[in-house]
Amino acid sequence: MLQSKANWKYTSLHEAAVNWEDDSIELSPIVKQLLQQRGITNIEEARQFLSPDIKNLHSPVKIDSIERAAARVHKAIDDDEKILIYGDYDADGVSSTTVLMKALEELGADCDFYIPNRFTEGYGPNEAAFRAAAKNGFALIITVDTGIASVHEAQVASELGIDLIITDHHEPQEELPECFAIIHPKCSEAYPFQELAGVGVAFKFAQSLLGYFPKHLLEFAAIGTIADLVPLVDENRVLAFYGLHALTISQNPGIKALKRVCKIEGNVTEEDVGFMIGPRINAVGRLENADLAVQLLLTDDDEVAQEMAEEIDVINNQRKKIVNDIFQEAQQIVESSATHDVIIVAKEGWNEGVLGIVASKLVRKYDRPAIVLTVKHESNTVKGSARSIPAFDFFQNGMRIRELFTHFGGHSQAAGMTFPLENLQLVQEKLDTFIREELTEADFKQEIEISAKLTVETINEELVQEIARLAPFGMKNPKPIFELNEIPADARKIGSAKNHLKLLFKQDSQTLDSIGFGMGELYEHISPNTALSLAGELGINEWNGNRKAQFLIQDMKIDEWQLFDFRGKKNRNVHIDTSDALVVATSNQSVHPDVEQITYDTDVQTLDNKQTLYIYELPTNLNQLKAIINQTKPVNIYACYHIEDSAYLSAFPSREEFIWFYALVRKRRVLDLKTELQTIMNHKGWSKDRIIFISSVFFELGFVKIEDGVIEVETNPMKKDLTDSKLYQERLNKADIEKQLYYSNYEELKTWFEGCMDYLDTPEEEVVNGL
Repeated sequence: MLQSKANWKYTSLHEAAVNWEDDSIELSPIVKQLLQQRGITNIEEARQFLSPDIKNLHSPVKIDSIERAAARVHKAIDDDEKILIYGDYDADGVSSTTVLMKALEELGADCDFYIPNRFTEGYGPNEAAFRAAAKNGFALIITVDTGIASVHEAQVASELGIDLIITDHHEPQEELPECFAIIHPKCSEAYPFQELAGVGVAFKFAQSLLGYFPKHLLEFAAIGTIADLVPLVDENRVLAFYGLHALTISQNPGIKALKRVCKIEGNVTEEDVGFMIGPRINAVGRLENADLAVQLLLTDDDEVAQEMAEEIDVINNQRKKIVNDIFQEAQQIVESSATHDVIIVAKEGWNEGVLGIVASKLVRKYDRPAIVLTVKHESNTVKGSARSIPAFDFFQNGMRIRELFTHFGGHSQAAGMTFPLENLQLVQEKLDTFIREELTEADFKQEIEISAKLTVETINEELVQEIARLAPFGMKNPKPIFELNEIPADARKIGSAKNHLKLLFKQDSQTLDSIGFGMGELYEHISPNTALSLAGELGINEWNGNRKAQFLIQDMKIDEWQLFDFRGKKNRNVHIDTSDALVVATSNQSVHPDVEQITYDTDVQTLDNKQTLYIYELPTNLNQLKAIINQTKPVNIYACYHIEDSAYLSAFPSREEFIWFYALVRKRRVLDLKTELQTIMNHKGWSKDRIIFISSVFFELGFVKIEDGVIEVETNPMKKDLTDSKLYQERLNKADIEKQLYYSNYEELKTWFEGCMDYLDTPEEEVVNGL
């Protein structure tokens, strides 16, 4: 039995009735189910989802104030007023700035951009920057991906005589800034979709300014939309779908240079943006000023673009190293400190631009919410980021102690904060208390949402390609995770470090490869003929021109008890799981210093339940082993015993042989084995041990006397059967034990152990809604 690392949740189906009777679109049952889970309940919705159409984008005029803002921009252009675009330092902010800069430059505007420094200015508009803009002659400021909470800065702009247009997508606060115009879907009741990224809002404004649909800006819209993790549905799906195609065929020097340093060839996917392009753009703002990233996307010079892209790649590698160094230091702090249910680590000098990434890595490693803070002794404060587990709402619990924070904001799974260093211990105590009140131990595990159960015969290249029609995947349209429950035909560790797990499944004539990267340690937990439950994605493995569907493992569990057979292997390389285990061995054996060890003489009533039982010695009585199993209730048993002198393989003397030998002794009256042993051995073909064993049984039964190797018959022995001899019974019993536990085949041995395990529940078939 093996526990999964994550909690597996099963996606329920949408409750609305579904009509898939239209033959104009062919869908497999699996894809129909996936669409229904996404709330798609008729064929027309399915068609729009599978084939996104630009025509389904909403008109920008439905956004409040957008026409008023566009008129103001055109007036500024006509009057030669200077326009400043004020952006943010992440990938959404950089792409938003690029979109609006390109639109304004196309219109002939006198424009420039400004992105604040994360370390010296912090997030969002600030008074100093606005005053500098006024001094430099800017009459109009347009924010992108920021500004909706900048009440004070809006007042400053007004005092300076600057018109301020705010374009943003973040949550509006109770008080909105007073400015010339706010372009924000969530501030526009008439606008049908409220989940645009900052770049989506900027794209809408650019469309309004240009008076036509700016297809040439779609590639930048895709970067911010995907990198900012907004829901990839409705308009975001359309922008990402066409934007990825635009990135694939892009002639923009900056995009082409970025693709080269990322080694992206062929069709650009959402994973390319999310894991390669986006992180590189983000890295600039995390470590330096994000201006370089905007300049990369704006330049028309291929050579300059290549130099910038390579510089950004270097910065991203520096970011990776900084993250890894901080993560290693954070691990040392965690593992050398008292255990807490919420991890909080703090150290002076940690780069605040990467602390959220470090917190995410700590959450994945320890399955605990994590706060990573940099200590600022000059102000006696700490500043950093938090990441949480699904079951713990960090924002709501943080708000319960809002008075302890100087600054605090975020959402359920992520937050940012600043607070006095002296409050650190109290924050730790409060959050530990909250999480213990709310959660059970099972709640700390990460979650995997499973869309459906598949079998080997249903998985093929055609199904993988059909599921790919649901892409681009992202928030509210996750890449489907499936469950596979099968017995592998082969399992092995692969890779130069043997750290990957490869499984082969066979069903009739069909085979399926399954790979678990970095999961090589699970090989030790797989026993023969055992069904594995795997959670993972479907993919295509292409090798030497051959394409084949494969299953990419994310998690694994085994629901049945397991037997691991290491019998007779002297150099047994047994994987010892030191947690919740028990070893049965002789008193002179020492199997593992960190595992409880007993002998068959141990009082079983003193033993607790154990997950795993390692057996290094055969019992002298089967009931001894049965008692240990019933008391400790293991679900994994390792048979590790070896026999040097086998009773079972040594032929047991027959009753006729006993009769012959006794007749010889009675005839001779006295038999001296010192002189006649070899004669008997030669005559009967018996071993010395055989003769001694027969003699000893007769001696125990009182049929003979033995002294110094001389056997003398008793004159009036009591009538007894051979089975009355304890020695005879022990020999029979030992042979039977060896037959049952040592010389049986794997299935026979497993059946014997199963007969000792009355505590095992008969598994009921899992009922899963819609699966």
